[in-house]
Amino acid sequence: MNTKELDKKYIMHTYGRYDVALKEGKGCKAYDEDGREYLDVSSGIGVNSLGYCDDGWVKAVTAQAGKIQHISNYFYSEQASKLAKTLCEKTHFTKACFGNSGAEANECAIKLARKYSFDKYGSGRNEIITLKDSFHGRTVTTLSATGQDNFHTYFFPFTEGFLYAEADNIDSVKELISDKTCAILIECVQGEGGVNILNKDFVKAVRTLCDEHDLSLIVDEVQTGVGRTGKLFCYENFDIEPDIITCAKGLGGGLPIGVCLCNKKLEDVMQPSTHGSTFAANPIVCAGANYVLSVVADDDFLNEVVEKGEYLKDKLLKINGVKSVRNLGLMVGIELESKDAHDVAIKCVENGLLIITAKSLLRMLPPLNISYEELDKAVEILDNTLQSL
Repeated sequence: MNTKELDKKYIMHTYGRYDVALKEGKGCKAYDEDGREYLDVSSGIGVNSLGYCDDGWVKAVTAQAGKIQHISNYFYSEQASKLAKTLCEKTHFTKACFGNSGAEANECAIKLARKYSFDKYGSGRNEIITLKDSFHGRTVTTLSATGQDNFHTYFFPFTEGFLYAEADNIDSVKELISDKTCAILIECVQGEGGVNILNKDFVKAVRTLCDEHDLSLIVDEVQTGVGRTGKLFCYENFDIEPDIITCAKGLGGGLPIGVCLCNKKLEDVMQPSTHGSTFAANPIVCAGANYVLSVVADDDFLNEVVEKGEYLKDKLLKINGVKSVRNLGLMVGIELESKDAHDVAIKCVENGLLIITAKSLLRMLPPLNISYEELDKAVEILDNTLQSL
């Protein structure tokens, strides 16, 4: 059996796959088992922040793999300590808690906000307001936190304690606040929800509400963090300071990681045995993340992400059949005039462009170090694909 046949026979079909079996990659290019080349502007859904097999990243993870591959969290880890230090020094946060995914990071944030409220106010103050069209993960709890009805099926009973407000409607948020509320959880750009960029005034008003009611403001940066929007973290574009953020995806550069960061107010809330994960803070993963930050957490690099995002947007808007483009840095949603985004994405893959969707939009999350020539090539393939349909 070949790879595709083995997959269909032995792997649960939790993803609808494109008809491609990738074997290797370098930079923005990937190659399938037949040696065909693809230009990848999906980055493993925003994970390969420096593309495939960046030389420095490979060297960092390989060197660590030759030293020690895993240790229990009962012992100290040099790579994890360095990573936590960098994340805190580059932000206003003071403590980090490691996991293996965005969903795990969000689980930690939810527990942290609820425990802070319990410690200070006692039981009963545990509800968290999230936004409609949000996405926070696929565990039973993070599915419950997700503000999309189509995710609230099959797996009953879902975790209780989540309410859903309308994005960019501060009155909708106010109406849900009660003496049971402990936190508000938002994405500044709703990626899976359709690349919806929140209004800055709305985000700042949410911060004010949290201050007024002593609620923890959690910002989910799983897809928007680590340079994706042209800032190290997306919330910086909105002139706020959250109490908690979560990040994952692009931080590991291709290896599984999740981090929950909190400010001084919450830094001592979690104690031994209140949270944990066997593989969290894995030394090899953290070595990769340390390398990613050494590249991405640089003003010149981040400014170039902004410039590339505007360059790409301008090029995309000139394509016949593109109605609008939503972007912040290199987090890009493409609204089409009439074509079905899923059909277009499948055809793009056939034409050598790996692209994904977000609801009714095409979505691009290219490597942050993609070249202008590669951006031009991606636009060319998309343009040719649209005109051929």
